[in-house]
Order: sequence, then C-alpha cells, then structure tokens
Amino acid sequence: MKSLTNRNRAGWWILSTMILTLMFLGGCASVSDEQRGPTLYLVGDSTMAEQPEEKHPEWGWGQALPPLLEEGIALENHARNGRSTKSFVDEGRWATVRDRLQPGDFVVIGFGHNDQKSEDPNRYAEAQTDYRDYLNRFIDEATERGAEVILVTSIVRRRFDDEGQPVATLGDYPDAVRAVAAERAVALVDLNAFTRQLLVEAGPEMSRHIYMHAHPGQYDNLPPEGKQDDTHLQVRGAEVVAKLFVAEVQNQDLPLARWLKQLY
Repeated sequence: MKSLTNRNRAGWWILSTMILTLMFLGGCASVSDEQRGPTLYLVGDSTMAEQPEEKHPEWGWGQALPPLLEEGIALENHARNGRSTKSFVDEGRWATVRDRLQPGDFVVIGFGHNDQKSEDPNRYAEAQTDYRDYLNRFIDEATERGAEVILVTSIVRRRFDDEGQPVATLGDYPDAVRAVAAERAVALVDLNAFTRQLLVEAGPEMSRHIYMHAHPGQYDNLPPEGKQDDTHLQVRGAEVVAKLFVAEVQNQDLPLARWLKQLY
C-alpha cells in the first residue's frame, strides 16, 4: 500500500508540474500578446518609399522614420516607386497590406505624384473622382480591420517662379486629400503645405540640398553628369520631411504619437 501511495504521489506530482508548466507558458504567451505593439504601415509612392543602395543618396521620407520610432512598434514600408492609388490597388499591393492589418495598427497613405499622369491609363486617377474613390476605399477597408488611418498630402516638387516663390504642380490632388480627410473625419498630415513652406524658407539655392541634386562626379553610382531631380528627396531632405510628419502627429496628439520619439 505504501508503494502504491508513493507511486500515486509521484504521478500527481508529475501531472501537477505539467499543468503548472502549461499554465506558465500560456500566461507568458498571453503577456506577450498584450505587450506586442502595433505595426505602422506606409502606403504610397517613391517620395515615401525605401530606396535601394544603388540610388543613394535618394531616400523616401519613410526611410528616415525608423530612428524616430519608440521601441515596440514595427514598421512596414510598402510604398513603391511609380505607384498611384490605382496601380497600387490593381497590382494587389493594397490587398497585401489590408490583409495584414490588425486592430491598433496604423496606416499612413500618401499618393498623388503618379495619379496625375493622365497619359498613363495604368496609373491615372482623376483627382475629384477615381482618386477620391480609392482613398475612401483605403479608409473603409483599413478601419474595418481596426486600423488607424493617417492621410498625407504629397510633398511639393521643387519649382520656383521668377520671384523665387514655389510653384504648385500637383493640381487638385492635395485639396482632394484634404477634402476626404475632412469628410471622413480621419487624421491628415499636410506635407504639401509643410514642404511648400520649407521651400519658401530654403529658397531656390539651399533647397537643392533637400531634393535629389548631385554635382557631376559627386557619387560613383550616379551618372557622371550628376543628377537634377526636383521631385525626390536626398537623405537630409527625407530626414527633414520625416521630422515634419512626426512633429505634426505629435502636435495633433494622434494615437500614433505615443509611439514616436519626442523631437524637442
């Protein structure tokens, strides 16, 4: 009887140990799930995208975001060169982002440079019709999955008039974004307005250091004649625009702000 009792005790000890272990592991998994932070998804064109090393020093402003993020939030930059709202959907890129969204995630959406290319039927989305419809689709499908949407207007192109004032080149697209944001009560970061002011302050000459201007022979990976690109940013410009984005998110006290480092 004594032997049987000891055997039973040993069995109960093993069983209770297994149960406690499973409970502990389950508790750890639960804590891990609770502590797992959100993901910040970037959806847009080349001005936001991560550029390959061979295009250095060209950067999208989303490429400059990682050092500005607090620990605990993941970043997925799905912005791609040459994309419009239409082509991003048609190529299945939006579906990829949409299907990954979880409650509490963030989606930053910024298009316009390529939507206005009326000569290209694969990308063209008229500002007040198709473009707005695509923006509304993004908002609908992201919010259905519990994600927070932030719309951004396109950064301005570097173009000045004879008096040294920036010239608007993006037509009705920035206003269309502003209108959709107001109608849908979603957050808006007006990078178009902020980068226009940046050009006003920098002027025609200093703004060359913001956009993708390189002297002949300055970079081995670029053409020998250098580069004169007034749409895309170089590293320092991307860093400035990323900080403009972060500062405005913090200024508006948007939910994303808790995951961004304080700039000042």
